[in-house]
Amino acid sequence: MTATIIDGKAVAETVKNQVKEGVAYLKSEYNMTPGLATVLVGERPDSRAYVASKQKACADLGMNSYGHNLPADISQGELLEVVQGLARDSNVHGILVQLPLPDHIDAESILGAVPIEKDVDGFSPLNVGRLSMKNREPLFVPCTPLGCLHLIESVGTKIEGARAVVLGRSNIVGLPMAFLLLHRNATITICHSRTRDLPDITRQADILVAAIGKTRFVQADWVKPGATVIDVGINEIPDATKKSGKRLVGDVDFDAVKEVAGAITPVPGGVGPMTIAMLMQNTLTAAQRAAGLIK
Repeated sequence: MTATIIDGKAVAETVKNQVKEGVAYLKSEYNMTPGLATVLVGERPDSRAYVASKQKACADLGMNSYGHNLPADISQGELLEVVQGLARDSNVHGILVQLPLPDHIDAESILGAVPIEKDVDGFSPLNVGRLSMKNREPLFVPCTPLGCLHLIESVGTKIEGARAVVLGRSNIVGLPMAFLLLHRNATITICHSRTRDLPDITRQADILVAAIGKTRFVQADWVKPGATVIDVGINEIPDATKKSGKRLVGDVDFDAVKEVAGAITPVPGGVGPMTIAMLMQNTLTAAQRAAGLIK
């Protein structure tokens, strides 16, 4: 039986519609417009595209967007001053520093300057620390793992008691994803490049999240029949049928695995749309917290 294809675009649209309603309510009842500040350092085309998509989402949902495009040779001190200024600005409810930063910048110091209540990316050491602890709640969770969780729940996958395997241990996806699932009482295994007998481990997973950055790495015989498979990977491969000469695929061999899995996300159109939707939701939450509507 072919797996259910999890439509990330549709789920993201539902989230964004809810956010749009929340933004309209804040405007009408509290005369407040949620504001997201983006900080882009340098001219990386992929980073520029990511920031532009986030700014467009703000406009679509009625939020304010404050873009700060800075030169690649900006000093550590100058960049810190920009972030600290945004931290003091009451019109800015969320601050997003686009990663990666140039090599001469200490990213941890810059991210640490973002106040926890404006850390809508969920990268602050305080938010990450709270996420990693039992009986603690972060103010914000990193957007991509949070989006993955929504996708898992959207197809009715039972998380409590499930065996979940996360491929990848990055601070942005792998580790927070594992903590999210653990908080919902799944039994977690985190795998990485040094993991032995990897296919034997992934075959035990009721929920498999692939975020390892290797093209079509996960094969059909690695997957437990009926498992929910979330593919976070974004990899380019040559494709002469496309105008660009290339196309995107994930970390999972989609065509093969969909014949084994119970549900699976495509690439593109799966996890990607959810990341921005969760960023918009986090920004709304930050504004609601500033208005005293939530703790």
